[in-house]
Amino acid sequence: MRTRRLGRSGPEVSAVGLGCMGMTGNLGPPKDRAEMVALLREAVDRGVTLFDSAEVYGPFTNEELVGEALEPVRDRVVIATKFGFDLDDEGTLHGLNSRPERIRQVAESSLRRLRTDRIDVFYQHRVDPDVPMEDVAGAVRELIEEGKVRYFGLSEAGVANIRRAHAVQPVTVLQSEYSLWWREPEDAILPVLDELGIGLVPFSPLGRGFLTGAITADTTFGTGDNRGTMPRYSEESRRANEAVVEALGTIAERKGVTRAQIALAWLLAQRPWIVPIPGTTKPHRLAENIGAASVDLSAEDLTELREVAEQVRVMGDRYPAQMQSMIDR
Repeated sequence: MRTRRLGRSGPEVSAVGLGCMGMTGNLGPPKDRAEMVALLREAVDRGVTLFDSAEVYGPFTNEELVGEALEPVRDRVVIATKFGFDLDDEGTLHGLNSRPERIRQVAESSLRRLRTDRIDVFYQHRVDPDVPMEDVAGAVRELIEEGKVRYFGLSEAGVANIRRAHAVQPVTVLQSEYSLWWREPEDAILPVLDELGIGLVPFSPLGRGFLTGAITADTTFGTGDNRGTMPRYSEESRRANEAVVEALGTIAERKGVTRAQIALAWLLAQRPWIVPIPGTTKPHRLAENIGAASVDLSAEDLTELREVAEQVRVMGDRYPAQMQSMIDR
């Protein structure tokens, strides 16, 4: 597995990481725990070193799963988790909460569930408009000084808040959606990350499965699959967005690889500090995603993909209205 450094001063990690959210729900029912433990350990054996979790995934059960699976190989991996939501002890969500005392509470609980003495990357999951970013960054800085956190990250943060946070505690990495069918970060986010030396970890780099070709306009989402509530995955939107998938298929066939590998290779070609975290619960998909790190796209391939992406107007918001309103601009 090829490796990359997350930003100028971040950790060196595998070029392709693993998003763990779907293992405990969100994209359908939770998967068998023993099978997911085995999959996480197989990922390590295959060279994956960046693993992404959050207290809200499950809730709580995702961190417990990741902690159990990676405890035997803790010193070989980089574990990222997140704070920023107001969850009670039963896991009921009550909105956002990034008050300093809540950040510390989440850190202590995450350390316990992850079976570790430090969190490698601690992200603010969503910007909290009720808490000054300087207070958030200051709270994480204290945790870093205590050795409980190694690096500070933000998720779905806009340019202004990235700068405000970075002025207090250097931001190592930003996590935001970025893919061939969601290229908004190119307008303002990527330039500021270039300027400040911040790495980017794109989540949903395969469009939650859409860019693989496995989801069509006729797909029916099952119980517990949150794609069924997202405007971008309505039948009308999926039908309108199929042109991107068709273009991926043409290039993939020509190069003898899969659509997923082309989509991930395209992301890797955008910046040397981009590390996508495709999620999967299947060993053969894990192997496929890892294989993208070895796919080299020519200048002609990249031009063709960009031309197609620019011609297609992606239909549908990324989230339902309440979640869409939590995205910082």
